Amino acid sequence: MRTTITLDEDVAAKVKAEMRRSGKSFKETINEVLRRGLLPRRQPGPRRPFRIRARDLGALRPGLSLDDVAGLLERVEGEQHR
Repeated sequence: MRTTITLDEDVAAKVKAEMRRSGKSFKETINEVLRRGLLPRRQPGPRRPFRIRARDLGALRPGLSLDDVAGLLERVEGEQHR
């Protein structure tokens, strides 16, 4: 098939660089690049389920509690933590 296309400058530069690298003609280079770009995208394989392992955080200093995060932040960073 014969057709006319307009390439953006950055694309044309990359095609020319690929032509120099491969030693192929413009037509061969364009066809090769289009074939690669038009291949069906592979679907990612099955993934392992994400698991979180609980760990003991140990004892906090007396007077600190993870149940009151706002109070903990205020105590550690001061009143300006917000």
